[in-house]
Amino acid sequence: MRFSGRTAAVTGGGSGIGKEVARRFVAEGGSVVINGRDAAKLEAAAREIDGTGERVATHAGDIADPAVGRGLVEAAVRRFGGLDALFNNAGVFRPKPFLDLEEGEYDWFLDTILKGKFFAAQAAARAMREGGRGGVIVQTGSMWALQAVGATPSAAYSAANAGVHAMVRNLAIELAADGIRVNAVAPAVVETPVYRTFLSEEEVRATLPTFDAFHPLGRIGQPGDVAEVLLFLASDAAAWVTGVVVPVDGGVMAGRH
Repeated sequence: MRFSGRTAAVTGGGSGIGKEVARRFVAEGGSVVINGRDAAKLEAAAREIDGTGERVATHAGDIADPAVGRGLVEAAVRRFGGLDALFNNAGVFRPKPFLDLEEGEYDWFLDTILKGKFFAAQAAARAMREGGRGGVIVQTGSMWALQAVGATPSAAYSAANAGVHAMVRNLAIELAADGIRVNAVAPAVVETPVYRTFLSEEEVRATLPTFDAFHPLGRIGQPGDVAEVLLFLASDAAAWVTGVVVPVDGGVMAGRH
């Protein structure tokens, strides 16, 4: 099993891609600490991931606060004896035209997506350096940071994720001597609960299928599509891969029919 005896921390681990990464990491022999803002939701996810509770723990809080990222890493070290991987998955998404965007909304995107990932990665890298055995940091970025989509105006969201992509390259160089690899994925439209934060259930059911044709492979993504690439980047199979942002997008970045 790829992750036997290893420990991961997962931000945004209560649902969607983060929850699927945590589930598969545990299924392949690892232990995880999952983070999210909703403690009850986290506990429910933890029960699904490992009903015994032996290889999963939770750490609730808003990752936009650097203290939450530090606490997440400390919880992993305290509970499982170290940290081998950080899946920096937490994010927010809400399309809005550039001319309508207000300062508080801009800050919301940057604080959660860029600041949150930055300081969680910093805490993880420190723990990995102190542990002396290296490690892996895998960020979830976005296709919107690589290509604008007129149907979903997302200037602040895209700018924040572009910062995440740039951070990947910088951290890969800075942390290579410590044996710490840093990579990211850039997903296109993936069916996760994030859309229900600004659309009703009926609107989600009506809207998401309209994006199938946007992807050359003919469908939107599922959490498992992205989780499997995240896990590959965290595994020994990717031991010579660092500093890359991998599109996981059904072919969107390749072009259009």
